[in-house]
Amino acid sequence: MVSRPAKNKKKRTGHSFNPRVQYVLLMSFSVAIGMAAAAGAFLFRWMIETFQRLFWSGGHSFLDMAAASPWWLVLFLPCFGGLIAGVIITRWAPEAKGPGVPEVIKSLAVKGGVIRHRITFLKALVTSLLIGCGASVGREGPVVQIGASLGSSAARLFRLDPSMLPVCVASGAAAGISATFNAPLTGTLFAIEILLLDTEMSYVSHIIVASVTASALSKFFWGDFPTFDAPKFIFHNFEELIIFFLLGILAGLISITFVKMIRLSELTFDSLPIPEWVKPGLGGLILGAMALKIPAVLGVGYEAVNMGLTGVLPLDLAILLLGAKLIATSLCIGSGMSGGIFAPSLVLGAALGISVSSTLNMFFPELALTHGQYALVGMGTVVAGTTLAPITAVLTVFELTYSYKIILPMMVGCITSALVVRILKGYSVYEAKLLRQGVNILRGHDESVMVNIPLIDVMETEFDYLSTNDSLKKAADMVLNSEFPHFPVLDEENKLAGILTLRDMRAFLQNAQDLKGGAEIVDTLMVRTIVSLPADSNLKEAILKFERTGVSFLPLINEDSTVAGIIKSKDAMRIFREKRYKNKIISTSI
Repeated sequence: MVSRPAKNKKKRTGHSFNPRVQYVLLMSFSVAIGMAAAAGAFLFRWMIETFQRLFWSGGHSFLDMAAASPWWLVLFLPCFGGLIAGVIITRWAPEAKGPGVPEVIKSLAVKGGVIRHRITFLKALVTSLLIGCGASVGREGPVVQIGASLGSSAARLFRLDPSMLPVCVASGAAAGISATFNAPLTGTLFAIEILLLDTEMSYVSHIIVASVTASALSKFFWGDFPTFDAPKFIFHNFEELIIFFLLGILAGLISITFVKMIRLSELTFDSLPIPEWVKPGLGGLILGAMALKIPAVLGVGYEAVNMGLTGVLPLDLAILLLGAKLIATSLCIGSGMSGGIFAPSLVLGAALGISVSSTLNMFFPELALTHGQYALVGMGTVVAGTTLAPITAVLTVFELTYSYKIILPMMVGCITSALVVRILKGYSVYEAKLLRQGVNILRGHDESVMVNIPLIDVMETEFDYLSTNDSLKKAADMVLNSEFPHFPVLDEENKLAGILTLRDMRAFLQNAQDLKGGAEIVDTLMVRTIVSLPADSNLKEAILKFERTGVSFLPLINEDSTVAGIIKSKDAMRIFREKRYKNKIISTSI
């Protein structure tokens, strides 16, 4: 039997424990992840404030700093930050580009939770620099990626079982959100509703532990101060639910517009014939030009949110801010900057809520709508529309107010907004970006099982093969003696040249004279149209390829065209069934 030596075989390492020990180990590990994520969120926030103090003039808030700075600084500083960030992202950390949350979802769906160690530091550095220079992006998405990266790195450094990796990633992400907002429920629901598509319910407690730990440490770092000046919510008139329903519809339309504008910006910058690292700088230059007229587009935007919540944001400025923030954030994300869309969604929601309440009060003074309350509900509805996570949006606003009276208006607005987006658009801002990268996370548990299995971990690296110069007599002997008579054919450089199967050999085997002579070589009979996959593909791609082509095996090809291994169709389906069954056992074993 001719066998190919094992090559490029990546073996998974990790300690395996019985379910009870694994549960306890992961619980204590969740505490450590929560502490690390809280520290990461603190350092990230400190870096943002440091860059702001370093670059801008003094002031009580960031907008005060920008207003007190000379025009040339407002114009060129976002460009400077974009150019520096562009170099770092392009050369060392492509994963740091964009909001951060889609990259975490992709790592869970495609790579089993593996995130490169360097992302923790580089994501924090790049995003804090950009926000410090005035980029119109949020800090929550990057905090999610930073926390998730810490969870992934810790699990691999301590050699935990690979099955624990997704839970550690989700725990780190939840802890990051919890530390940022001092909202443990929001962090937990964010991880479950957005990140973990196939939640093993027995592991939810680990995510909660990490989230609560981070929230407790955030109080230690920053004190028990609220992120926003949320008003006391008073709700007695149930007829107002009609207005909140209409607000949800408008929020859904704003969310769709936001997602489409981000996509349009990405397409525009992708079409520009300039180096990739220059594009964030160009985006920053355009942002600076906008800021000369509308300074409120700079930065995260929490000052504008607080103006809305306290009811001092006038109608004309709210409408102007609504349009300007849509353009500014789409510009920054589309040009390739690093930063989130959660905070910009809050700004858009607050401006929308003020616009609705102010307009209705103008035409119907007897309503006497409270601006701050509509800004608060507007924040939740736009977040629900952009993320398609209405429960997370409801809990986010609830934890800002701790008022049960807000839950019913929030549920009406958020569910309506999410339904509008699902009906008219279909995807969240995170799903839309992943779909453009070819990652489908919408089809449920079975697909996530498939994409979580890299073929390099399950392929056969010991397999029979032929060379182009081998005689057909030798090929016939191998066909007759092999349990699986389908052979890759390699050329003199060990690169894949063709495929030889029993079907190709049938006519030759029927002719006894050909068998005696054996002068012909494999090169004359092999099939040169090859159906194969790259070695870094996943099980989903293999099964789809088997379904579309009907072949019985696939060679897996390295970048240099050598064969890393093969995967058979029957083995692919067996692995899929075993993995699906194992997941069901894990989720009910505790």
